[in-house]
Amino acid sequence: MCPKFCSIFLLCFMFISLKSIRVPHLIMRGGIKIPSIGYGTYTLMNEVDAFKALDKALEVGYRHIDTATVYGNEHIIGKVLRKWFSEKNLKREDIFVTTKLNLFNSFPDAVESSIKESLMKLQLEYVDLFLIHAPVALKIFKNNTILAVPNDHSALWKKMEEQVDAGRTRSIGLSNFNVSQIEKVMKSSRIKPANLQIEMHVYDQEKATRQFCKKNDIVVVAYAPLGAVKADVYLADFGFKTKAPINMLQDEELIKIAAAHNKSTAQVALRFLHQLGVVVIPKSINVKRIEENYDIFNFILSPKEMKTLKQLDKGMNGKVYDFKYLASNMAENPEYPWTDLNH
Repeated sequence: MCPKFCSIFLLCFMFISLKSIRVPHLIMRGGIKIPSIGYGTYTLMNEVDAFKALDKALEVGYRHIDTATVYGNEHIIGKVLRKWFSEKNLKREDIFVTTKLNLFNSFPDAVESSIKESLMKLQLEYVDLFLIHAPVALKIFKNNTILAVPNDHSALWKKMEEQVDAGRTRSIGLSNFNVSQIEKVMKSSRIKPANLQIEMHVYDQEKATRQFCKKNDIVVVAYAPLGAVKADVYLADFGFKTKAPINMLQDEELIKIAAAHNKSTAQVALRFLHQLGVVVIPKSINVKRIEENYDIFNFILSPKEMKTLKQLDKGMNGKVYDFKYLASNMAENPEYPWTDLNH
């Protein structure tokens, strides 16, 4: 077999293998399946770049898309999905879409109008998962000052339950809530939270939260699973100031383990969370990385490697997004979820 033919054969094999990867699912309440990996869309606001990246993600095989009202890209996702429904024979039931209640709409009387607006932009009749984006609500006052204001989680959750009843979402959940806040919601709920989305990565492993969620049948989704190494740059574009995150992908232990498996440190970081039983939603607009992030199901980290990576946990000190930059009084709000966060 000639070298040129071998190269072509290898490239074709890699392409076919990537597209034919069977992505595992986790089962949420009610038997709803959520793919173990999704495509995150935070900061994906440029319409041309976003369309190309989403189109590529679907081509690669992603069938789980995560967005939020505040991301400003639901309308772009709607256009891409419409293309795939009409031209690529994608069926609605084959795609899992998550969106979230805006912090500025995080009041009982705004829930229904918020999800209806999201559905209109997404060009969907329903989403698969609708989350309260954060336990703290924001309000703009007359002088354009943004402040965090008290919120009634019980009343808010009842309106979330009504969206399930109305068929606008198949399931509901929480994002950025701490354990005590989740417990309060559960006590007053008719429909229990099916999902919790929180920042989680090698440097912020949320062990106690994961254990609580496992005990209470709540599937955990990790946002910023690669450590959000450019978070300070992203936030600066919106006028927010925050410290530059530590680049966990350059950690020596990650590098060693990645080399042993002939994988990138990003793939190892995602595989680590997958083996912890967590859904990951990495984001990239780089074609190579979109493919790379998806390709994590053909290797296994050994118990020794898992133990090594678990020891890299920095706890709350590893957290990147503290939300304090959103409002001057954020940390003083009674519903601020990370009271023991130092930075």
